[in-house]
Amino acid sequence: MRKILLASAATACLALTACGPGGGSDHRPTATAPTPTSTANSRSAAPSSGAGAEQGALEFGTPVRTVGVKLVGILEITPTAVVHTRQADGATSRFGTFVVITTKDASLTANAADEEPANGLKRGWRWIAAGGQGVAENNGNASKVLVTGHEGVGTIEPGTSQARSEVFDLTPEQAGPGGTLVYTDATGSESRWRVPAADAGPEVADVRKRLAS
Repeated sequence: MRKILLASAATACLALTACGPGGGSDHRPTATAPTPTSTANSRSAAPSSGAGAEQGALEFGTPVRTVGVKLVGILEITPTAVVHTRQADGATSRFGTFVVITTKDASLTANAADEEPANGLKRGWRWIAAGGQGVAENNGNASKVLVTGHEGVGTIEPGTSQARSEVFDLTPEQAGPGGTLVYTDATGSESRWRVPAADAGPEVADVRKRLAS
């Protein structure tokens, strides 16, 4: 009789969503952000917004390899400078601070390659603030800023490189403590770099000179 009672109790327990504290049909799992994981080519997955976006990000200036637009060719992208300024190229920031980032894009394969064009927060470049807010490039008055000599566009021929730039118009809260620069390629994979709160990179003086002209 004791064996029959134990078997009945076990069957009843399995029929419930969970046994013990927290079980039952009203129990719902708590949503958590996915943990970023690095890929073999130094790119890593990250949420488009939310706390912890900087986790797994590379040091500013670290080159990464990424697939070209429409999955053609391979690009190596290297951030070369970041400049924080209220005024640039005759324009004034709408929200308080322009963050201007220059990069060197090199085509590494036999096919010409190009960056993925901007598509809001889904493709191309974006900034993730320390608080987790995502901002697409060329927002606000950023589209009015041109870094002379870093306006490379179109496909990059094999074995060559182009100097390019990304500009963000940010509030003091978004720019002040620095942030995370994110590039999303044609496969949806992300490359991320930690961006300092102050000017950084070997080309800072040159970029500032170009922005003032």
